[in-house]
Amino acid sequence: QRSEDPHGNPFLAIVLDPLRSLVKGNPELKAFRAYPPEWTNPIANQCPDGSIINEEKLRLEKFGSCWPSYYELDVEYYMSGGARNVLANLTQNFLWMRTLGSTPMCETEARSMYPDRVEKVAERLARYQPSGGGGGGGDVPSALIGASSRMAGGARSGAPKSAAGDGKPGDMKDDEDSELTKACQAVVEIATEKLVGNIGQLSKKELFTA
Repeated sequence: QRSEDPHGNPFLAIVLDPLRSLVKGNPELKAFRAYPPEWTNPIANQCPDGSIINEEKLRLEKFGSCWPSYYELDVEYYMSGGARNVLANLTQNFLWMRTLGSTPMCETEARSMYPDRVEKVAERLARYQPSGGGGGGGDVPSALIGASSRMAGGARSGAPKSAAGDGKPGDMKDDEDSELTKACQAVVEIATEKLVGNIGQLSKKELFTA
């Protein structure tokens, strides 16, 4: 990265964990970039993912000895229509047994990470300050509805859809709404995971305890 960036060829590290991806059924994918050698983080004990961990042992276990030297990037990925059809056929014909025999939300890692995920989302929502009164599409309930509709539409068609906004001009307003929409999408994602997990547990109970 340091040898190529000065010549206009930005580099980053993409890390894919195949074993975790196989177990969880989702790509465990992250991207990272290194800080310049002379850069010093003004925030003490800030980890590559933006969290602050004061215990040195925990930082080393999670991010390694070079934790102050790099930072994590936001990653988004998509699935093409063809790949989605292939995966749907595999799931219907071959992978349903694994789905039936596993409970992702009851795994130790999922349970330990759940409070942290909720806390991060709550902090992002708490930072949102609506500009101006009178409600409108920029408030939290409207953004939640828009995020939910967007996720539902994406699940049906595979195409990204925009959440509802209030149409107010200005780059600052757009950035503000974008951050709110991302936070609300995280809320919907957590709630959907819990809902699907509970439905699965109830279905298994009805199937195997009849």
